[in-house]
Amino acid sequence: MSEAVAVVGTEPSIETEEQSRRPLGCLDELLVAIRTYLPGNVDLGLVERAYRFAERRHEGQFRGSGEPYIQHPLATAMVLAELQLDRATIAAGLLHDVIEDTGVTVDALREEFGSEVARLVDGVTKLSRIHWNSMEEQQAENLRKMFLAMAEDIRVVLIKLCDRLHNVRTLDGKKPEARQRIARETLEIYSPLAHRLGIWQLKWKLEDAAFYHLEPERYQELKRLLNDTRRGRENHVATSIDTIVDQLARTGIRAEVSGRPKHIYSIYRKMEKTGRSFDQLYDLLALRVVVDTVPECYAALGIVHSLWPPVPGQFDDYIAMPKGNMYQSLHTAVVGTSGRFLEVQIRTHDMHRVAEHGIAAHWRYKEGSGQADPQFEAKLAWLRQLMTWQQELSTAQEFVETVKMDIFQDQVFVFTPKGEVKDLPARATPLDFAYRIHTDVGHRCIGARVNRKLVSLDYELKNGDIVEIVTTKASHGPSRDWLTVVRTGHAREKIRQWFKQQQRADNIARGKELLDKELKRLGTDGLSVVGDAQLETVAEAMNYPSADGLLAAVGYGGAGLQTVIGRLGLRAVQVPEFPVLPDVAAPTTAANTSGAVKVMGVGDLLTRMATCCRPVPGDSITGYITRGRGVTIHRADCRNVVGEDEPDRLIEVEWGRTGAQAYPVTVRVEAVDRPGLLRDVASVVAEEKLNIIGSQVIVDGNEQVATIFATVEIATLPQLSRLLARLETIRDVRTAYRDVASTTALPRATRAN
Repeated sequence: MSEAVAVVGTEPSIETEEQSRRPLGCLDELLVAIRTYLPGNVDLGLVERAYRFAERRHEGQFRGSGEPYIQHPLATAMVLAELQLDRATIAAGLLHDVIEDTGVTVDALREEFGSEVARLVDGVTKLSRIHWNSMEEQQAENLRKMFLAMAEDIRVVLIKLCDRLHNVRTLDGKKPEARQRIARETLEIYSPLAHRLGIWQLKWKLEDAAFYHLEPERYQELKRLLNDTRRGRENHVATSIDTIVDQLARTGIRAEVSGRPKHIYSIYRKMEKTGRSFDQLYDLLALRVVVDTVPECYAALGIVHSLWPPVPGQFDDYIAMPKGNMYQSLHTAVVGTSGRFLEVQIRTHDMHRVAEHGIAAHWRYKEGSGQADPQFEAKLAWLRQLMTWQQELSTAQEFVETVKMDIFQDQVFVFTPKGEVKDLPARATPLDFAYRIHTDVGHRCIGARVNRKLVSLDYELKNGDIVEIVTTKASHGPSRDWLTVVRTGHAREKIRQWFKQQQRADNIARGKELLDKELKRLGTDGLSVVGDAQLETVAEAMNYPSADGLLAAVGYGGAGLQTVIGRLGLRAVQVPEFPVLPDVAAPTTAANTSGAVKVMGVGDLLTRMATCCRPVPGDSITGYITRGRGVTIHRADCRNVVGEDEPDRLIEVEWGRTGAQAYPVTVRVEAVDRPGLLRDVASVVAEEKLNIIGSQVIVDGNEQVATIFATVEIATLPQLSRLLARLETIRDVRTAYRDVASTTALPRATRAN
């Protein structure tokens, strides 16, 4: 009997600053890293030739930091070697920028390095060859192509993740806005992608590096707190390791026991999610126990619980129910020595390898074939959904939002009545479950039982729920309201397809009704502000044959309202600042063809926004010539200008074309009053990355109805549309719409009964 025991500290590996400035070594260091996992008889000539080729092609090129450019592909290849990838992938990592930055062709790479390497390099770099109408469209289309490349060869995305890791570690030479944009995209897309692929080693490194640039002060504060308390944590963990190692040895279980590092961003997220302070987090102290077999995992769990009392509600069995990214482990929290909380993870060596490297751990390079192991395709079944979605969704933006919703959210695991496990995104409903079983089950669904109790179709499923769908044998179909109930892109597309097959005239009429209603909810005059030519232009831009085709797509749910509104030219433009509090004079601005408002037929002229109707870009507007204060801009339907006694003082104006700027809009939310309602509204606004500058709550005590007025800084009408739609998904909220009747900004955080 022998025990392999590794004792390490609990301090997270804070690499973002130090790693990005550390010399990366050379080709020899890369080859040594590869030799640690590939057989000694494998020829690494391909990797050496790729390095020499890249070094020659990038000669004379430098990064923003001033270092030779070859250091970037070398760093990418080093991370790929840490994931123990095959020779072709590492060679492609070294060459991943030569097509884009040096003019080398795919054919030249194919001739020099073979079709496999050329295909991988082309998959990573071909996205840069296309021209786009906007930065947002370019980013969305690039991401769509990257996601689809995953379905063809997962190694393309592994190279992209490693490339992004080194890029986000070396952002110091870029402008602040570029650092913020790249870091935010890393947290929203690349880190969740690494998580979904199960590559924990990349996930936490991406998160910490991005967090360092997004919240530098918070990052340094948490780093200091960790350093200040490190000695005490390490002493406590070392004592706990000695205790558990001794007990495992007594029972004959071979194990490696170590302190589990916590990284800074996960600590920050835990504090934000739980509302706890740094000192109140129970899992800063953590152990990892790695054993040989699954039975030994459960035996070790029993030993841990015999040593220290478990914390109720803090046990998870991810061995019996693996996560969707293949992660397996037992998690428990106990009250350790001196009453301090201690988190323990227990897993086998194979599980640990998968936990660290995820899908990369399942790539088995076979000389001459490049085929994966037999279980590889099954483990990537979720990627097949991407191929279907990209065919069904009309824009890249919709596709990316669907992927973020279905693939990147946390998951819940529920059971069919027969005991089969189904994984769904967090907040999924019985309708999502029904469509996951079969499209026909979803269409014929009339109710659901969860744990043998009838529930509403918008019930949010929880881990361990047993779900039974009640169906009808009669001809049945979904309700359009279901589009607001389901949480998965799969269910939403099946519902849309059903409506698409219905009568075209009904869909066109429904589309007009929905678009008109949404425009009015945003405070405009509805479809009357949109001309036929505008609709035809938008339809062509969105690849619909006609305006009627576009309206039909809106009717059956195939075209998103926010996307259509954004294309209609109602996007907000820069406007003068509005007063945040009442009685503060609005500043004026000189109007010209590049300003916020253009006065037709007149040169430079001062303009100001009317506080009575608060027009925003996208509204129909008119100008009123004041005495000594230039032109005041009103909504065209404002009661103060409709029927004006001096019509000669009215002047034609239109919105100018400038960069986007936030402007205040008052949103009205009507809901059943309950504790936490205002908090939930504020959370949704924060999740949309918007700012509340004033709020008021009025409660009707007799009816138990709360009306929340919130003044929110909005940049675009599609942004406002998304916010209103999300607000209406909050529990107990009846309706949410723009309140154009408000004449002043609201005072901050007041509540009236």
